Amino acid sequence: QVQLQESGPGLAKPSQTLSLTCTVSGGSITTNDYYWTWIRQPPGKGLEWIGYITNSGSTFYSPSLKSRNSISRDTSKNQFTLQLSSVTSADTAVYYCARRLRRGPNWWYDSWGQGTQVTVSS
Repeated sequence: QVQLQESGPGLAKPSQTLSLTCTVSGGSITTNDYYWTWIRQPPGKGLEWIGYITNSGSTFYSPSLKSRNSISRDTSKNQFTLQLSSVTSADTAVYYCARRLRRGPNWWYDSWGQGTQVTVSS
């Protein structure tokens, strides 16, 4: 059974670069058909997809955040990392990592981390 765990600072200052890591256990991030995803939920709002990195290392980002975010991975540690630059208070949210599973044309999220609160404040 795969498990995902987010880690990173709970507090960031405006203009800083936020870095969050998702550690995966019980399954490899290089396994075919799995996309390793970052999603966030600002207070009082719905879920917002940030982007993902595929099992082969390709990345795809939300157009609204593309210029500020980067997702990378460390296969030796079975981790993937989100970096979000020039953060503002609008980036305050609970950040989740999740595994997206693809089966033909269909896909869904089958595993989630517990989420980590990030607050951007001076």
